[in-house]
Formats: sequence, structure tokens, C-alpha cells
Amino acid sequence: MSTAIRLDMQGGVATVTLNRPEVRNAFNDAVIAELSEVFTRLGEDDVVRAIVLAAEGPSFCAGADLNWMRRMADYTREENLADAEQLAFMLRALYECPKPTLARVQGDVYAGGMGLVAACDIAVSVDTAHYCLSEVRLGLIPATISPYVIRAMGARAAHRWFLTAERFSAAEAHRIGFVHEVVAADALDAKVAELLKALTGASPNAVRECKKLVQDVAGRDITRLLIERTVEGIADIRASDEGKEGVQSFLQKRKPSWLK
Repeated sequence: MSTAIRLDMQGGVATVTLNRPEVRNAFNDAVIAELSEVFTRLGEDDVVRAIVLAAEGPSFCAGADLNWMRRMADYTREENLADAEQLAFMLRALYECPKPTLARVQGDVYAGGMGLVAACDIAVSVDTAHYCLSEVRLGLIPATISPYVIRAMGARAAHRWFLTAERFSAAEAHRIGFVHEVVAADALDAKVAELLKALTGASPNAVRECKKLVQDVAGRDITRLLIERTVEGIADIRASDEGKEGVQSFLQKRKPSWLK
């Protein structure tokens, strides 16, 4: 792994840190490939219970690196397709990672960086951070990140912020649901720790299945097929080893095995 990304493990928590503060943690094709690999690997690691996505410096992520953008300016359509597919794969690897993911937003988030935050399960932001979907100013659109950003903020909010490329505050990001918590800088780590305690205190299998449940059910029509899938889901989890252990530990007033 290059110095562009730092990976730290403590207990069952993996922290992936964007480590290019000199370019506001902007990413290029090499960084995207590294992030894809690390998200996939951590998702398959049984030791990992939760993943924090963090960043060094005053900005969380400014989107695309300028040098990468200069190279892209001369790409053919086929080269642009291949390039965009790599970004799409990385975002999907983060979104579908079987481990719960938490964005620790310590600074401004622009363009592609919005996709990183949106693809995480939970986002905590400092109150001084600003957010911006700046693509239309450059004659571009936030296409690759849109499935995640629109899910996070909703279509109505996306109409405004996609079309105007205005900066908006952490308070506004919280109001529209893009981030879950907004705190002062000196309270950021405490809030992250609080959420990690909740995530790692729950059944690992149940957390993984709950993440899939939200992704499978969100936005779907409540059809007979969907109801049947949810019925099967609760039956399967009740019959699982962790499901049985969780219920028994509750009834017996003891800690479940995953907390020992």
C-alpha cells in the first residue's frame, strides 16, 4: 500500500485514512485502485468488525486530482468508460462491504468525495465542514456517484445541489440526511467512538444482514415477493447460531458470545 492511504487496526476496527493532505485528499486512478482493494480485503477479514473512513489535513476529500483530470481531458470515450468503471467499482466495494462503514468527516467534501461519504453506512461531520457537488461548473455531471448521493440526500435535495453546484454547510447536510451527526471538532472522535461501540457490540452476523436488508428493501414497492423475502430473512436469522445465541443470552441475562 502506498503512502496515499494509511490502514490502522485497533481491536476489531479498521481505520482507512486518506493521506494526501497536500492535494486535499483528492483521488486519482492509483488511489481508487488501492481503495477498491482495501475495502474488498477488509470486508472479507473475519477479524474486522467495523471500518472507519477518515482523512488527514483540513479537507476530507476534494474529488478528482487535478493531474488526473489533466490526463482525462485527452481521453477517448472508451478510455473514459474504463476510467469511470474503476471509480464505480470502488464505490460499490465500499457500499456493499459486508462490514459496517463510518465516514469521519473532519473537513470539506467536494465532488467525488461526496460519493465516498454517501457510500458509507454512517457519516459524522464536524460543524465547520462544507459540502459541494461542483461538477456542473466544469461542464460535467456527478454521474458515477449519483446512485449513492441521491440515496443519501434524497431526490428533491439532489435537484438543487446537483444543478446549482452551491456549497452547503454541515448543518444543511444534516438537515437533508446526508450526514447523521454534526459535532464540534473536539467532539468528533468521541462521537465516532460512541458509534463504533454500538456497532461492535451487536451481533456481527446480524449487522451484516441488516446492512443487506436496508439495501434490498429501500425504495422497493411493498409487494408479496418483498414480504416473502422479509419473512424468510427473519426465519433464517432466528435459526442461525448467532440468532439463537443472542436470544438465549438475553433470556439468561448474560453477555452473548461475541462480547466475551
